[in-house]
Amino acid sequence: MMCKNKHRGWKLVFLLMFLFTQQSFASQQVEKEPFNAGEFLIGHISDSYSWHITNIGKTDISIPLPIIIKSKERGLFVFFSTKFEHGKAIYQGFGLSKSTKYKGKVVEYLRNGEEYRPLDFSITKNVFSLLISAVLLCFTFLSLAKFYKRTPMKAPKGFQGAMEYLVIFIQDEVIKPSIGKDYLRYSPYLLTLFFFILLNNILGIIPIFPGGANLTGNLAVTMVLAICTFIAVNLFANKDYWKEILLVPSAPTWLKIPIPMMPALELVGVFTKPLALMIRLFANMLAGHMIAMVFMALIFVFGSISPLLGTGVSVFSIFFAIFMNVLELLIIFIQAYVFTLLSSIFIGLSREETSHETTKKALN
Repeated sequence: MMCKNKHRGWKLVFLLMFLFTQQSFASQQVEKEPFNAGEFLIGHISDSYSWHITNIGKTDISIPLPIIIKSKERGLFVFFSTKFEHGKAIYQGFGLSKSTKYKGKVVEYLRNGEEYRPLDFSITKNVFSLLISAVLLCFTFLSLAKFYKRTPMKAPKGFQGAMEYLVIFIQDEVIKPSIGKDYLRYSPYLLTLFFFILLNNILGIIPIFPGGANLTGNLAVTMVLAICTFIAVNLFANKDYWKEILLVPSAPTWLKIPIPMMPALELVGVFTKPLALMIRLFANMLAGHMIAMVFMALIFVFGSISPLLGTGVSVFSIFFAIFMNVLELLIIFIQAYVFTLLSSIFIGLSREETSHETTKKALN
């Protein structure tokens, strides 16, 4: 009897999926707008001036975000993105560009008809997501600090216990072995780095607000994180670090004089290390989002050929999209861990002392 009920349940699921996809394809045919897979993918992973929530019929439900721009001749303008009516309207001489050069960006239309890209300080989707994650991090750790201050001898449980385990794990198993005796000096930065990446990775795979923003899959964000590590490595490095880079004592003389080949290669390595951090995080997080969206796009691609074919493909596409999201739960932690580990190693290498000085201090 239970087996029959299960079969009926699966039949109902497939029937609902069939009716849903048929309705979607029928609405597309009525509007006579062919499905564009490229725009579908780019629209979900790129930044925007509003936060799309969902569509109810032909009504677009989204959160408008403030546009803050400095005109070339007319000063500062502040208004909400709803004034653009999803790119269809021009407001106060500003609009969303449809040209190849500035596509999707706010531009100012000059008197001669040219598009000018003004100074843009707008709160975009990624910026808003960044503010949300900052508030969540502050709230989480201030709450934990308040708990430990109020009851210092009480063992934490649940979420507090999990956070304590993560903090101890990153500090004792990643930061301390990589940096050495000065690890406490860099722990605040590296712990903040780990939890910032981890939280935004988690928010990125949540399909509903406040999730869905592709923050760690944005090259500008990963670049800023890499620059922070670059500053921490090179600004506070000891003299032995620069001696190894500029003089390379272990290299043969003919590789340093008359052509400073080894010092040049070592100097290039100073910039390639943060570059590797930037590209690694960006590429891995972007790829995870792209693969899941490609599976969803296949439904509409095959559905444009035949609604029945689109319904059949939707079963496999949804299954693989869910599988990729489950797999990404592991990847989001690994990427935060790897970024923090490599940053710790680079900082540790910049603080490493020569064997001669280490022996001298040990004897003293």
